[in-house]
Amino acid sequence: MKTIAALQTLVTAASLDFEPSAAELDAIELEMPLIRAEVELLDAQIMTIDRPANELDVRRVRRAHNRVMAARRDLTNRATSPLTGGAA
Repeated sequence: MKTIAALQTLVTAASLDFEPSAAELDAIELEMPLIRAEVELLDAQIMTIDRPANELDVRRVRRAHNRVMAARRDLTNRATSPLTGGAA
């Protein structure tokens, strides 16, 4: 009979205990308006799950969706904007 052994090192809680780097925190901070807008949209959608949506609910979801789209647009434009001070 052949024995089966793990070929990789064990993963323990100690090996996963680390803090995010400054670059990762900066990336999260950059995406925070989009994250907030998505949470707001999710909240608006959750409010309409267990009851029929009235006109106010429809407007709330539509506005939240528009905020998500605007935040995505702003984030994309910021990521693809040319560097300032260079010869373009």
